[in-house]
Amino acid sequence: MLINSFSNSCSTPLKDYRQQKDELIRKNYNHIYSHELAHKTAGGSFAGTISIENDTDGVPVSGHVPIKMPVLDKNNPQKTIDHANIVIKAALAPSDPSSQDYKVASEAAAIKEKAETLKSQNKLDYLA
Repeated sequence: MLINSFSNSCSTPLKDYRQQKDELIRKNYNHIYSHELAHKTAGGSFAGTISIENDTDGVPVSGHVPIKMPVLDKNNPQKTIDHANIVIKAALAPSDPSSQDYKVASEAAAIKEKAETLKSQNKLDYLA
């Protein structure tokens, strides 16, 4: 009976640890997945597949959704502007954008600005 008592008392902390770890995994996964899903949903066809990275204990620690950045189209700057707007929206879609998200939005905004300048110049050339 003493051995049985002993093994039960030892298994309880292990069981608690496993429950806590499982809860941490679920909590982290749900948070990371919802963050990345916001990027993917807003990015539409420009967004790739969600990937979630785990630490050595199997706990989700980060996620990523690749997004196709706009390229300045000199023949159709409006296309570049529209693409950049989607990328900016996708980068800032989660309720808690990361520093990387802000960086992506900033890069897309710079490309958008160049396209808007080109578009304005094209209008002036057309009027001249």
